[in-house]
Amino acid sequence: MKCPYCGHDEQKVLDSRPARDGDAIRRRRECESCTRRFTTFEEPEKPRLYVIKADGTRELFDREKLLNSLTLACGKRPVSAERLDESVAIIERELLDATELEVSSSEIGEKAMDELYGIDAIAYIRYSSVYRAFDCPSDFAEIVRKMQKEARRKPTVRA
Repeated sequence: MKCPYCGHDEQKVLDSRPARDGDAIRRRRECESCTRRFTTFEEPEKPRLYVIKADGTRELFDREKLLNSLTLACGKRPVSAERLDESVAIIERELLDATELEVSSSEIGEKAMDELYGIDAIAYIRYSSVYRAFDCPSDFAEIVRKMQKEARRKPTVRA
């Protein structure tokens, strides 16, 4: 590592401590040439995950893109930004845990729908309508019927 002031590549570490909620290490350094001090951060490199789109093209997984699509589906719904961020973190963790370097966009879409299903029914329907490219009102009716059927199967808890 080079000094940002003089470019010398010898420094001594004065202090090290955890940073960013333990995800990084903050190091305070002093250049052995110009004696100026500066701070560096060390953190593990996240594996790169590539998304294979429907047309066969590849692009890097973009957490923000996924968050924006969920946020759009939840527009004007009682869903907090924290809950959506948590859902994106869950999806990202599941994808990275699969230890695959590539994942299809359809797999990400299915995981997003699974998350929305547990959060808000309207958001789930909105997301599904775009993701599955609904063409007519009967497509909407079919997904609503399916959700109503599942809701009837769930046992109700009475106090």
